[in-house]
Amino acid sequence: MNAITLAQKLLTYPTITPKEEGVFAYLASLLPDFKVLHANKEPVKNIFLYRDFGGENPLHFCFAGHVDVVPPGEGWSVDPFAGVLVDNFLYGRGAQDMKGGIAAFFCAVIEFCKHVQKPKIPLILSILLTSDEEGKAKFGTKHMLEVLQKKHLLPHFALVAEPTSMQTLGDSIKVGRRGSISGNIIVQGVPGHVAYPKKCLNPIDLISDKLNLLAGALLDKGDAFFEPSRLVLTSIESHVPAENMTPRSLKIAFNVRHSPATTREDVENFLDRVLSKVPCDIHLRQNSLPFVSSKDSLILSYLKQAITEVLEITPALNTKGGTSDARFFRAWGWRL
Repeated sequence: MNAITLAQKLLTYPTITPKEEGVFAYLASLLPDFKVLHANKEPVKNIFLYRDFGGENPLHFCFAGHVDVVPPGEGWSVDPFAGVLVDNFLYGRGAQDMKGGIAAFFCAVIEFCKHVQKPKIPLILSILLTSDEEGKAKFGTKHMLEVLQKKHLLPHFALVAEPTSMQTLGDSIKVGRRGSISGNIIVQGVPGHVAYPKKCLNPIDLISDKLNLLAGALLDKGDAFFEPSRLVLTSIESHVPAENMTPRSLKIAFNVRHSPATTREDVENFLDRVLSKVPCDIHLRQNSLPFVSSKDSLILSYLKQAITEVLEITPALNTKGGTSDARFFRAWGWRL
């Protein structure tokens, strides 16, 4: 079995979040010498496979990922859960995010165990998988790590198999992730008939001259690994019973993907300054915190070397893209 045939097999499991559909049992069967730990919290299932190769004070290296996918939607030219190869391209929901990555590291682990009976250093090799990453991510990796901590099985190093390449395979390594802050601005007004504007307080008028200050606002300059933090408006809504009425309120939704240079308090202070004369309520929610691996990370050094030797390309180090379960690993101090 190679990574392509394994990926095809994994794609046949319709693991729409948070369903696991039996794929964990199949994957566990591929590593019969590994111990199995389940940490389920309905409807989410999690599995941890690990093998201790012996020795005192072993280093513990973990591959991590998720088997769940978002719903396939419409418009597919092939069955999204068939794992079809067309002109050397693999099609299926989750081929990239992230069953292709899971197939690759399972094959790597199988190959390693086949040829290395006794590693040069004391080693524990493990795999952590969840069915709850694309959804709420409340009872997935986060819960699994809490269980591992109680059992004294937290790894020292982790490699998360999220897709990271930008244009060419191996051209990018994500060494961290930006934080995410979501929020709503509720502008309060007084509803009324458009024929009597003096009797109304239109929330659209109140906020209109501030929108250009909010849309795409840069909150810091970024650094070597992080792009500048930016506020992005995602929706503007007001509801009226008729077109000749002004609304009682206006809701603006936004998201900030931010570097360590910008905090939730910084976002709140920025909004307070811009909207100081606008009657509104501001609600913020910190979805995830930013993090970055050490530039001197041992795993990062070996990963760059392997990519350069095999693919003949030098990977760029960055934190672009959305958040991932790596944020939960980093919270426990794992070296990613």
